[in-house]
Amino acid sequence: MKTNNSLPLSGVRVVDFGQQIAGPAVAMVMADLGATVIHIDPPLGPSWDHPANAVLHRNKSIVKLNLKTNEGRAQALALIAESDIVLESFRPGTLKRLGIDFEALRADRPELITLSIPGFASNDSLRREWKATEAIVAATCGAFTDMGFNRVLMGLNPSFSPLPLGSSYTITLSATSLVLALREREQSGRGDHIEVPVAAAMMEGLSYNSYVVEGLPERYKTMREHEIEHRRNNHLPFDVSYEALQEYLDPFYRTYECADGRMFYCVCPSHRNHAKRALKVLGIYDDLLAEGLPEVNDLHAPISEWDGETSIGVYPLPKKWADIISAKMKEAFLKKSSEEWGRIFGEEKIPGASHRTTQEWVNDDHTNKAGLIVEVNDPEYGVMKQPGPITWFEGMDEAILHPKARKAVSFEEALAELKTIAGSEEIKRPTGQDIKPASGNGWLDGVRILDLTNVIAGPHSTACLARFGAEVIKLDTVKPMYDPLIGTLFSFQTSVGKSSALLNIMTDEGREAFNRLVKSVDIVVINAPERQMATLGLDHESLQAVHPGVLFCRLDCLGGPRPGPKTNYIGYDDIIQANSGIMSRFGGPETPEEHAHLGTLDVNCGFAGALGMALALYDKLKTGRVARARTSLSAVTNIAQLPFAFDYEGRDPFNEPSGRGVLGYDAYSHFYQTLDSWIYLDALESDVSKLASIEGLEELSNTSDPYSVLREALSHAPSEYWINKLRATGLAVAEQQSIELLRSKYTRKADGKVDLHSGSFAFSMYENHPSGHCVTMVDQYAIRPSEAKIFGVTPAERWGESTREILTAVNYSSEEINSMLDNGIAGLGWSKEFLPS
Repeated sequence: MKTNNSLPLSGVRVVDFGQQIAGPAVAMVMADLGATVIHIDPPLGPSWDHPANAVLHRNKSIVKLNLKTNEGRAQALALIAESDIVLESFRPGTLKRLGIDFEALRADRPELITLSIPGFASNDSLRREWKATEAIVAATCGAFTDMGFNRVLMGLNPSFSPLPLGSSYTITLSATSLVLALREREQSGRGDHIEVPVAAAMMEGLSYNSYVVEGLPERYKTMREHEIEHRRNNHLPFDVSYEALQEYLDPFYRTYECADGRMFYCVCPSHRNHAKRALKVLGIYDDLLAEGLPEVNDLHAPISEWDGETSIGVYPLPKKWADIISAKMKEAFLKKSSEEWGRIFGEEKIPGASHRTTQEWVNDDHTNKAGLIVEVNDPEYGVMKQPGPITWFEGMDEAILHPKARKAVSFEEALAELKTIAGSEEIKRPTGQDIKPASGNGWLDGVRILDLTNVIAGPHSTACLARFGAEVIKLDTVKPMYDPLIGTLFSFQTSVGKSSALLNIMTDEGREAFNRLVKSVDIVVINAPERQMATLGLDHESLQAVHPGVLFCRLDCLGGPRPGPKTNYIGYDDIIQANSGIMSRFGGPETPEEHAHLGTLDVNCGFAGALGMALALYDKLKTGRVARARTSLSAVTNIAQLPFAFDYEGRDPFNEPSGRGVLGYDAYSHFYQTLDSWIYLDALESDVSKLASIEGLEELSNTSDPYSVLREALSHAPSEYWINKLRATGLAVAEQQSIELLRSKYTRKADGKVDLHSGSFAFSMYENHPSGHCVTMVDQYAIRPSEAKIFGVTPAERWGESTREILTAVNYSSEEINSMLDNGIAGLGWSKEFLPS
């Protein structure tokens, strides 16, 4: 495919007031995609002094301004006057108090787009003034409490992770909102003011940890869940060791030691073909058949109707067969090195990967060749390996893979840079008196998307866009590829706001129906490796022959802007967690452990896919280009590890906090147990004088062991006492919360609307969910425009619920549809029950 190599945001001018991670990273994404970005720092430099700033500010010009002076404010306003977008990441009202009033600026220039990224929502009266560091937001959102079944069984609560997950979800959601606002502006001439609270973004990112299905059938409970129930019911301690814990894991969803002493993560549950291929390459499939391994034909039937006790392709397996299969897999993996198994699994189309560290990931042959890691010649650190782009268009690898280093400039140079770009712009949008009034519509009203995706990342990308008014048609196979846990239970999240049809597109009649659907939509999206595109008729030439101008988006596991040795390897979230160092950090290098948040990377890959689709729509409207947008799980793992995912000669050791015993970064940024609960203190060593001024903490001023002093002192009074004392001195602190507690406080009955008004947390309870169960889920509420509408999405439909209506809409008669149903070309469902019992 040949393409115009220009970047999609060329000509867009951004003024970036962001500090810490989220704000600067949003501007970094915009700059990676071609925007001209002026970053404004205070006179003494960034508030976060860290080598990662070299990543966050690449492709940017950096100017230092003192907004507390008349001259600094005037200079900032002069830069804003030449910009399209202004973003900030302070506490609500902070920038306004410094003389930068977004509401007044937009009243004067309605074409301006402004973005605020507070830690907690501006309408959160309880928390909006808190000092909202990354760890404080995570502790408040339950991210350190709801850390998975492993940590429950090991008795570890709270747990800690240094991943900046709140910021990572905020980056993709915020960038998507800016691109959609730019697209709207091309049509109406109007900008918008948008707020994306980090806490709300984090709750959306943790959506698979927070939803509850009442009366969930027993077949979906894992061995770990059964053990948790057993221990609770019998008042037994939660003290399972890491080694013992491994025996509670499904054999197709666990770590194995290899011949080289290194670990390999096998992740192929819930898919019959993947599990069978794994057993065959391990050389144990025939042995298992000889021992009587059963095979169930219809995994979506109720268990009471199965023709066997279990089957590969079922998750979780019953303990009997899990033990038998695990024992054989352990022996088999010891016959080859982890590197050999990685190559075998990849080439044989089986999800699995070697456990590696972040340093190995950053310097890996594949990540560097594929453009997942790029090189930047930074003025401070020299040649530096940095994360590549998180989304891109096919065919523009040269334009996006050579970022420029950050550069310090004067105010005059920054202003001249913006003026030069502004002077070269050909404006086609309405301006002046022609700017249209706010319509109150969704940013994607009238846009139709054909969704061919599965599991989490792909379908989450389109579910994310449904809130803006996009019409999403979810097209699946007549015969399911996954068991009901992934195939159906996950769909309660991934299929919101969509209509569902079942079609066999590998038949001539099904292909004709598929082509009619393609002709009716604006975008086609799939998650699959490149090698499948021609076979499926989804390569550029085939799609354009069916519908000239249709856009396309593809998500995958290991893909980058360029081909690499592992480009066509398949995999899931967990594969990249293992390969990129996340698991080695979370559990420790010798005892790696999956990061407990289900969909840690999947959800953000979905958000990045939504960004790619938004970019393609904007770019087509502005330039006429027909783009194929791309992202991958590998691309987004880098923003989940922004404080660590870089390397350069002379870099300090990769020694970020890791392992199960870690409860913080150091003594001043750490979890402490109080008289009645746990609090997270997030201070700096330079804050010792503030801490020592508090009654009971005076000893900190002359101790060489601040951890012991804080641990002892804080244990003698309740959390509320210490929180009040610490916040009064301007320090960041929060009590440990759980998602369960937040859900109990902030859930309302679903009313067809999204709650943007109740602060930082919002859940909806669907008492009449199509599954027949009462289901509670977090709202899609993190993106909050002032003028565009956010829609409350409908709950997930039963598979095939809308097959007739969707085929009727592309001119099939009732007789033709009935014939397709009779011949298995189309379907109306996968099972008698939406969620099989």
